[in-house]
Amino acid sequence: MPIRIDDTMPVAQKLRNENIFIMQKSQAEHQDIRELKIAIINIMPEKESTELELLRLLSNSPLQTKITFVRLDSHKYKLVSNDYLQSYYKSFSQIKYDYFDGLMITGAPVENLEFEQVDYWQELTEIIEWAQKNVTSTMYICWASQAGLYYHYGIQKYRFNKKLFGIYKHTLHNKAEELTRGFDDEFFAPHSRYTGIRNEDILKRKELEILASSPYAGAYIVIDKENRRVFVNGHPEYSANRLKIEYYRDKKKGLNTDLPVNYFPNDDVENEPKAHWRGHANLLFSNWLNYYVYQKTPFELYQNNDLYFI
Repeated sequence: MPIRIDDTMPVAQKLRNENIFIMQKSQAEHQDIRELKIAIINIMPEKESTELELLRLLSNSPLQTKITFVRLDSHKYKLVSNDYLQSYYKSFSQIKYDYFDGLMITGAPVENLEFEQVDYWQELTEIIEWAQKNVTSTMYICWASQAGLYYHYGIQKYRFNKKLFGIYKHTLHNKAEELTRGFDDEFFAPHSRYTGIRNEDILKRKELEILASSPYAGAYIVIDKENRRVFVNGHPEYSANRLKIEYYRDKKKGLNTDLPVNYFPNDDVENEPKAHWRGHANLLFSNWLNYYVYQKTPFELYQNNDLYFI
């Protein structure tokens, strides 16, 4: 089914070239259907690349979704123009009195800072608090996953000796959970980060469950047992060449970044990497949209006074 975004966004034509159905506003208004409203707080530096990666996955569902990209007013964006943000992103102040079926918060390259040292931490926590009443389900990705676990449950992150970087095998722990329905017993997912969460800290909280983990990358998918929060401590949305771009970026900066694990065929940078995590990523996003968002959300968002404020 289609996704609905601003038709003038640069990623729109790229998605159409991939045969992804983008619905125009006029078409949507003539359908007797309530589309799902999904807000995305995109904090990743490369805005267009992240938009493209997330929209690919959100489009692979039978559900019609309207996407609203949201910017942080307290953050200074370095790799995107203010005109772009003003044109295609809304500020939190513009959406804070609205209701959304789902919210996604992306990662950000700030994991070496303490949470309170991040310049937009106060605004982000305001959004997290707002989401508890104005959003049916929130998906936190990579750094945002660590931030969400810290804010909601006081779980601390810890620093690695070196960057966790590559494609890692994960084991599924709960085959009955709807979020991981259809997953293989073992599957791959990308990681690119300097910090992690200890499994034992998560297991101390009865409200949380680890659905999948890796002996090298740690807890990967964590949920709260009310299905209101999903913590994905990795980057399932990454395209095939994203780690390659990051590897050369780090080298250009003079960072001592190792070759990404299990990524380049034969560990030869001259070989083009292939995505072998796309199947699980598509299932993760479509299951979240269906079971955690669509099946849980009221048809009229404002009528659920127990969940939302007016």
